[in-house]
Amino acid sequence: MSFVELTGHAKLDRRTKHLVKRLSADDVAIIDHTDIDRVSAEELIESGVRVVVNVAHSQSGRFPNPGPLTLVRGGVRLIDVPGAKLLTVRGAGIYRNGTCVASGRIFDADELEALLAEQRSRVTDALEAFADNTMRYLREEGKLLAEGIEFPPLETRFRDRHALVVARGPGYKRDLRIVRPYIRDFKPVLIAVDGGADALLEAGYTPDVIVGDMDSVADAGLCSGAELLVHGYPGGAAPGAARAERLGREHQVVSVPGISEDIALLLAYEKGAELIVAVGTHFNLIEFLERNRAGMSSTFLARLKVGEILIDAKGVSRLASRRVGILPLIAFAFAGCLAIGVAIAASPALRHVIEYVALRLRDLLGIG
Repeated sequence: MSFVELTGHAKLDRRTKHLVKRLSADDVAIIDHTDIDRVSAEELIESGVRVVVNVAHSQSGRFPNPGPLTLVRGGVRLIDVPGAKLLTVRGAGIYRNGTCVASGRIFDADELEALLAEQRSRVTDALEAFADNTMRYLREEGKLLAEGIEFPPLETRFRDRHALVVARGPGYKRDLRIVRPYIRDFKPVLIAVDGGADALLEAGYTPDVIVGDMDSVADAGLCSGAELLVHGYPGGAAPGAARAERLGREHQVVSVPGISEDIALLLAYEKGAELIVAVGTHFNLIEFLERNRAGMSSTFLARLKVGEILIDAKGVSRLASRRVGILPLIAFAFAGCLAIGVAIAASPALRHVIEYVALRLRDLLGIG
């Protein structure tokens, strides 16, 4: 078997979402990421990196995970070397100063497609465990979320405005491009969920409020001037508060069960938003399993409570055309009149009816 030697600067981080910000095409990315999710795969591809070495299992088999296949289809060589100490890549080997320090396994698209098909055929076990966990937490958390959450007062006004909730989920960059005309026309309150603040800043917007445990948002986002609402957990722990304090940022804590996305949706709802548009939020089973969530009870409850005022960004492009201007309306009216005129000219019977109606109107109005 012939090997292509790929060399580069090894860059590693236990958090893939932090590593992608430092990568370039000349680097070898070394990650510790069990079940690579689609968002991480998309960001690794966008970084330009050609080789990804994972010291964990990229595809554990726990659920049908399309992330590794997305990465390989994007032209990235994916090598699994679980437990390896990592830096030159030759074939499936990892070398340092010419000495092989680890040997792993290169994935190809055909193999990953077969694994994905096999996992989909036995997803029932994961679904049953997920449903059991969801129902158990619904019983424990349901009352708190259903009765409402006491949010602290904020300077940002929500009443009778639209709210755009941005999370760093699958397709969030595409969703943000779709809603650009909507943001321009409606000027909604911009609520970022953790790393969603960085997404808004990259797209040229400044968040009004940031909600979350503040572990996946850059300092620039936290210092952007947005109000900070730190997600605390039952029992009083609020890890994000310490980071906000280190940066000298004022913040408030809300302690509720569930995930930060749900808190952001409920915040907009409780504060009186007229419409809530979601960008990059998670809702389906695979997305929750990608994030290693055991259940989604809080998301069920949050979406049930928010109800019909919540829409997904993929449908919001229909709203962005509200201001159509007067010229299209004039053209439409002219085309309609022209069509009626053609129909009258082509139909003698219809022409006689129009003439009869015109005569009756003249008689009624006394016009000679």
